[in-house]
Amino acid sequence: MYLIGLDNGGTSTKAAVFDVNGNEVATAGRHTKLITPKPGYTERDMEELWLANCACVREALEKAGIDGKDVLGIAVCGHGKGMYAWGKDNKPAYNGIISTDNRAWKYTKKWYEDGTYQALHPQLCQEFMACQQTALLAWFKDHLPQVYHNIQYVFSVKDYIRFRLTGEAFCEATDISGSGLMDVKNARFDRSILEKLGIGEAFDMLAPIRYSYDLCGKINAQAAKLTGLPEGTPVAGGMFDIDACAVAADITTPEELVTIAGTWSINEFISDHPIMDGNISRNSLFAIPGYYLAEESSATSSGNLEWFLDNCMKDVKLPEGEDLYSYVNRLVDQVPPEDCNVYYLPFLYGSNAHPLGKAAFVGLTNFHGTAHMLRAVYEGVAFSHRRHIEKLLASRQPPEAIRMAGGPVQSKVWVQLFADVLGFPIETVDAKELGALGCAMAAAIAAGVYKDYKDAAKHMVRINSRVYPNPDRVEIYNKKFQRYMAVSNALDTVWEKFEV
Repeated sequence: MYLIGLDNGGTSTKAAVFDVNGNEVATAGRHTKLITPKPGYTERDMEELWLANCACVREALEKAGIDGKDVLGIAVCGHGKGMYAWGKDNKPAYNGIISTDNRAWKYTKKWYEDGTYQALHPQLCQEFMACQQTALLAWFKDHLPQVYHNIQYVFSVKDYIRFRLTGEAFCEATDISGSGLMDVKNARFDRSILEKLGIGEAFDMLAPIRYSYDLCGKINAQAAKLTGLPEGTPVAGGMFDIDACAVAADITTPEELVTIAGTWSINEFISDHPIMDGNISRNSLFAIPGYYLAEESSATSSGNLEWFLDNCMKDVKLPEGEDLYSYVNRLVDQVPPEDCNVYYLPFLYGSNAHPLGKAAFVGLTNFHGTAHMLRAVYEGVAFSHRRHIEKLLASRQPPEAIRMAGGPVQSKVWVQLFADVLGFPIETVDAKELGALGCAMAAAIAAGVYKDYKDAAKHMVRINSRVYPNPDRVEIYNKKFQRYMAVSNALDTVWEKFEV
């Protein structure tokens, strides 16, 4: 018997079929068009996204060579924040808004300045972000009121896809608790919070709360036709993709710490209470009831490499027998870190230093070439993760090792660089589609195969051997990190001049 996990990133969707032992049987993926009507706006067509999910499931089933009747259940994860609004007219109320959207930044700035943040933080347990549903709803109310007043449900991306699969509307706890719309400390909605933010009407746009492994409906007739799954196939709640990666990395106790490198730099651990000492930016409800996810994150991770490859290396002639990524890793590896005095701020999609921060190479001369710039990107991403992890470690004991997930784990060069920059051993998970695996684990629990995530992890998760830091390079990177921080701090003084 089999399980399906669906993972919706910012511009791509993947479906993966697993057996009950966590073995990946087949995968399929689709990209959806990124819509950027203005600088700082990132959107996607919600109908295109829905059809992409269906196509991925159908293709994955075909590749696996299995009948949909052999699937025990399906669950969906996806990027957090952003907003996918369903209209009262029974269709998308607007384009889906991705977590890299920054249109509502003035609202968060205002809430910090007028005391709203300080008043609500004991309940929200997190900082405001421009890409949260809270700020986006406030923006829509002022700028597109006809859209705002037509909203029936405010969804995260995975709650929207699950709604289309089943026809039943729910807000799953891990996602909605990061939206700014929820009393996270008490795990409930509170109309007074929204009224203080000027969006009291949004309380009626919130669907009932469910948890990641709750049964949240079954495949309906339309979804059955489009996906190849039988009508009535169980659909679990699913979760925020960073929770999915955490449970798929066997993060089930507070001792572990995980760093996830994708478009977003996600760095997190779990706790039996919200961390409110001022060091942690965001607490949300974790996929395991009774735990909170302490998170430090920003859109500053490996998506920067994809941009560089797409825009600066798309016409490169590769050596025979070598693919682009192995070529890039070889270029990076041939430049010793002490010989690369170029610094890259990985702020293409957001910043963890200034709300208006932009990406930048600093220190380039005519001596430097593509290899130096690539190493600077690899290092800049790792430095950004370190910036977040240092904040996490101010609130807890250091871990024995840091577990790592995301695209860069496929690169031995980048994993070693992370170990050297962070100064901790790195453990990776033997799974390519970690978010989808986490979803499959939720589906397995909902189907009664396993009793909880600890039980599922025993059967479905395999951790690779540790990669240890090179002591000589740790010292080099400690000095380079200080220079990186000096560059970032210096440029903080000019970003307001870039305001659009």
